[in-house]
Amino acid sequence: MTSGISRRARVLAAAVGTGVLVPLVATATPAAAAPPAVTCTSAKAGLAAKLQKDITAALATRKGTVAVGLYDRSTNTTCTLRASSAYDSASVVKVTVLAALLWDAKKSNRYLTDRENTLAKAMITKSDNAATSTLWKQLGMTKIKGFLSAAGMTQTKPGANGYWGLTQITVTDEQKLLKLLTAKNAVLSDNSRAYIVKLMGQVVSSQRWGTPYGVPAGVSVAVKNGWLQRSTNGWRVHSVGAFKGGGHDYVMTVLSHGNSTMNYGIATIQAVAKVIHKDLAAS
Repeated sequence: MTSGISRRARVLAAAVGTGVLVPLVATATPAAAAPPAVTCTSAKAGLAAKLQKDITAALATRKGTVAVGLYDRSTNTTCTLRASSAYDSASVVKVTVLAALLWDAKKSNRYLTDRENTLAKAMITKSDNAATSTLWKQLGMTKIKGFLSAAGMTQTKPGANGYWGLTQITVTDEQKLLKLLTAKNAVLSDNSRAYIVKLMGQVVSSQRWGTPYGVPAGVSVAVKNGWLQRSTNGWRVHSVGAFKGGGHDYVMTVLSHGNSTMNYGIATIQAVAKVIHKDLAAS
């Protein structure tokens, strides 16, 4: 032993003594990367800057990791935050399951059966898990992936072994799905789109929190929420919604995890939704 100096310290000292440049900076702790920023664009003067400022402020004191998507057709406004970050879907995936079912039925030129209608209504309006599992199994991975491909939802990864609630979703893909539901397209028929939006408009009152919070009077609401607690990243709490009226036609996605409780996640989503509704109503 030489006076308790570690071998690495002796090597460094020797290197310095021989004039070799030692990259001591490399051992320093790197500075934390700046968190991603909310970005907005709009055809309406001043609206993008207002939304960017207000959404950022709404999230400033909130813990957890939050992803946000907004698209308003009327003003060609888009806002995003962590658009490609993946989250466990929880029950938000149920809208995708119903869309896949209707897409597949359209390919066979058939209507849903009474049984399928009953399961679909329970799945969306009450967030019934058993109904979802039945439809997920009926569709199978080939049809689910077929729909995702047709919808351009390339970032969505279906949960394995029947665990539909662990499907990986992103704001980008959820917004793609909501846009398909709210405008004419080649993937879903007009009847299919209307059916999904109708069921999302009939969600039971106890599950109508999240993106509809602060919606102005006279604006129609279609919503689906998801919530799930796991040992890592705490509570996942999500809300997707479509809104029309007051001169606007918009869709919104807010995904979150790292919430201490379900209610904490709901409060975070509603803080974002409130300023979005307010800013669009004022524009």
